[in-house]
Amino acid sequence: MAHISSTTAIPETRNVPRHLAIIMDGNGRWAKRRLLPRVAGHRRGVESVREITRACIKRGIEYLTLFAFSSENWRRPADEVSVLRQLFLAALEQEVEKIHANGIRLKVIGDLTPFGERIMDLIANGEALTANNRRLTLTIAANYGGRWDLIQAIGKMVRDNPGQLGQFTEEQLSPHLAMNYAPEPDLFIRTGGEQRISNFLLWQLAYTELYFTPTLWPDFDAAALDSAIVWYHERERRFGRTSEQLAEAERIPEALQDGAHKLP
Repeated sequence: MAHISSTTAIPETRNVPRHLAIIMDGNGRWAKRRLLPRVAGHRRGVESVREITRACIKRGIEYLTLFAFSSENWRRPADEVSVLRQLFLAALEQEVEKIHANGIRLKVIGDLTPFGERIMDLIANGEALTANNRRLTLTIAANYGGRWDLIQAIGKMVRDNPGQLGQFTEEQLSPHLAMNYAPEPDLFIRTGGEQRISNFLLWQLAYTELYFTPTLWPDFDAAALDSAIVWYHERERRFGRTSEQLAEAERIPEALQDGAHKLP
C-alpha cells in the first residue's frame, strides 16, 4: 500500500496520531538516580514498552515505532551493549507469542546482521507469524540509523533503474526505505530531556510534530502519553500552508455537510 508523502501531498490529519514514533531515552539515568546498575533501567524500560503498546491500542494509534538501538549505540561500553543485545534476544523469545495473541504486527528495521543468526531468525519468524495482524503495527528500530536508511534505499533505487542518471523522484525512492509499509509519523516523542532526533527516521520525520519531555523512559506511562497527545491535538499542522488556508480548508467540508442537509 502506498502512503502519502507530506512533501508532495497533504496527508489526512486526526485528533489522535495515526503513527507515533518514540526515542526511549533515560533508562541509564533512571537507574543511576536509584543507585542501581544501568541494566536495571533497561529492564524497567521494557515494562514501559508494554504499557505504551497497550495504551496505543486503546487510543486508536495504528503504528508505533520505537528506537531501541541505534547504529551509534555500538559505541557504548561493551558490557552495556551485551546487556542490550541479551534483552533484545529475550524479548524476541518471550514476547512474540503475546504480541501475536493481541493482534499486533511486528516489524524490525535496521542493519540486523551484527546481531547474529539467532536474533535474525527470531525476527524473521516473528514477522512471518504476525504478518496478517492489523490491530497495531509495532516497529522496533534496531541497529538503525536514518543515514543508513537513506544510503541503502538509494542503492536499491539505483539498481532498480539501471542506466538512469539523476532526476530520481520520491516515488522511486520511497519503496526502498525501511518503513515503506507505514505512513510518516504524525507525532515524535523523545523522553529523557534531550532535544534532538539522533539520526532517527531522517526522511520520515519531515513534517512530524516533535515533542520532547524530561520524563525518563521508565517513568513514561499512559498518562504521560495522553499529555503528549493533547499537545499534538493543539498543534496546527499546516504542511507548508498558511493558517488562513488551513482554516478555509476546514470550512469547506462543513459547508458541504450543511448543504447536504438541505437537499430534498
